[in-house]
Amino acid sequence: MALIYTDDTEWAALADDERAAVYERYEALATEGQATGVVLGGAELQPADTATTVRVRDGRTQITDGPYAEVKEALGGYFLLECASIDEAAAWAARIPGAETGAVEVRALHVDEEVSA
Repeated sequence: MALIYTDDTEWAALADDERAAVYERYEALATEGQATGVVLGGAELQPADTATTVRVRDGRTQITDGPYAEVKEALGGYFLLECASIDEAAAWAARIPGAETGAVEVRALHVDEEVSA
């Protein structure tokens, strides 16, 4: 899993043509990754300020508007990757445009063979 962390204010500051160019790069990477069987899926998330955070403490549900933490970079999207190694996943993550201005966190999924989705 490649988790893409971005700064919403930097994205908003881009001109329309700059944003379009970044989207084209994401599309090209997704298309290539799907053709090779590496990219299984992915999506852009709505801005962090549209988030709702849910916590359950002592049996009580607490719902808060906005992200849980005040951070500069927030989760902005993801790619689900199928790679033979962490090194291969990191190489794909380095090609994600968000890595140039934010960060891409690569994590393996925990697969429980006894539980099916």
